[in-house]
Amino acid sequence: MNSSSHIKGNAFSRDQSTGRDHADHRDQSQGEPHSIGETLQLLEEASEDREEISLGDALDAIGQHSFAPLLLLPGLIMALPGPADLPGVPVILGLLVIIVAVQMVLKREHLWIPGWMEKRRVRSETVKKMVRWGQRPASWIDRLTKKRFTALVDHAGYAAIAIACILIAAATPVLEFVPFSANIAGAAIVVFALALMARDGLLAGLAILLSLGVIAMIGYQFV
Repeated sequence: MNSSSHIKGNAFSRDQSTGRDHADHRDQSQGEPHSIGETLQLLEEASEDREEISLGDALDAIGQHSFAPLLLLPGLIMALPGPADLPGVPVILGLLVIIVAVQMVLKREHLWIPGWMEKRRVRSETVKKMVRWGQRPASWIDRLTKKRFTALVDHAGYAAIAIACILIAAATPVLEFVPFSANIAGAAIVVFALALMARDGLLAGLAILLSLGVIAMIGYQFV
């Protein structure tokens, strides 16, 4: 996949004669997840019948109708045990969060990520273990979400959440040296993304508290 191309399977395609993006005839919103549980299910389905799954494959599975599910994916990987425990992985995930969140601030209609990042692969069995571990807490969290305090996630709130995610992700090189801090940072990103997906301002407030917890852990470790 060319590094300058859009994610495969998104809701846009490029008209080669005009160079403009236009909507695909397929209805991509049908497969768009609206909860953590649905996102985990899509990841599990994408990892079936293959030994490894690439980041590009995972993003294709989630779809590209909204940026929030695409922000949720790296947050989930960072929050759950497994790949995020490997050296360097939190930094790559943090970079992906920054790429997604910056394009959210810029109000882009579709996501672009570098080709080298799309091709990063992980064993499917690792993904399945991560999904199984996360299903129970995901079910509990999903039952608690609902539309409320929407001013905190709309317009300026949307941009503020994206900026908060950028700041959290920018700290990932330091988080590798602080036990469990990357997992808490990932949890904060997950809650921010879920707040956008459910338009739940109360969840956004919880994510802010988790973010402050990350800052406190870093401060305690290095002060």
